Amino acid sequence: MSQTETARFRLMCRQFNWLAIFMVCSVGALLVLANGVGPFVHWMRTDAAAYEPRYLKGVIWTVPAVCYLFGVWAIGSAMGQLAKGRLIQPTLSDALRKVGLALGIGGVFSVFVMSNLIRLVEGGRGGYLHFDVASMTLGMIGGALFLLGRVMEQADRVQAELDEMI
Repeated sequence: MSQTETARFRLMCRQFNWLAIFMVCSVGALLVLANGVGPFVHWMRTDAAAYEPRYLKGVIWTVPAVCYLFGVWAIGSAMGQLAKGRLIQPTLSDALRKVGLALGIGGVFSVFVMSNLIRLVEGGRGGYLHFDVASMTLGMIGGALFLLGRVMEQADRVQAELDEMI
């Protein structure tokens, strides 16, 4: 890569980092306003025993979104590190593992755990699984990204070992 291409690449990485920060902050603020402020104010005004299940249900519904936002944050952080000049391979393997875990946990939680927690909160109403193809797909992609991150980390170690031999 020439000097100009490297500078352009780092600029785009910096821009993507700021875009990720903006997205995480704005969507996170919307999640807090929609599901966090009301329950907190209600809980402060009354005792914990009177905490309404509908507020807890809203908090449960936000867990996958928080996982996905962590994935966006991890990608933005990786882009910020690349913009500062960190090597691509270790940065990419770390980012793939973090994003894979975030998407995998968010997808699995959305399909299997969320519906059962809501059943507990609402007293047994509802289904055992939330059949959501998008969440299932995100979970599978997350698992694949996590595995790819591990493969890249292993390749980096093998490359370092080969470099020592030469």
